[in-house]
Amino acid sequence: MAAKAYVLIETQVGKSRDVAAALRALPGVPSADIITGAFDIIALVEAADMVSMADLVTGQVQSIPGVTRTITCVAA
Repeated sequence: MAAKAYVLIETQVGKSRDVAAALRALPGVPSADIITGAFDIIALVEAADMVSMADLVTGQVQSIPGVTRTITCVAA
């Protein structure tokens, strides 16, 4: 079953554009937008299943330089 989530991302000051560009280059991230509020970016993440999604978020999204914190909101 396909899995979809929105990832709220906090970045280091001045790094939002770089992080958003890096996110958009990842397979499984169809969109990443800079937003206002408590977080800097919201990204849509899609994967074949929850295990693949966890690998994508923890292995790739969180390792992008400038990412300081993420919250993953899985779509029901």
